[in-house]
Amino acid sequence: MKKVIATLIAGLFATAAFAQTPAAPAASAKVEAAHTKAVVKADAKEAQTAVKADAKEAKAVVAAKTEVASAKTEAAATKAKAHHAAKKTKAKADAKLASATAEAAPAAAK
Repeated sequence: MKKVIATLIAGLFATAAFAQTPAAPAASAKVEAAHTKAVVKADAKEAQTAVKADAKEAKAVVAAKTEVASAKTEAAATKAKAHHAAKKTKAKADAKLASATAEAAPAAAK
């Protein structure tokens, strides 16, 4: 009877040992799964942030190009106005010279 009880107790301990062995890898698998999930989430967040930064940079470049184009257009308009004003001033000066010359010519002929 002692041998039967000893065998049952030994079997109980053996069963307990086998039952506990797979529990450790399962917990390890859960930890690894959580780690993998965290890594994937961090990578996704990094990628999303990079995309947003690239979009912001592209938007700034477009705005800068638009601003440069606007400045070039304004400069061209200003140059055109200045050229027109200079042309008018030269025409007035030529007209004054012509009228002064015309007035001086008859006075010199007298």
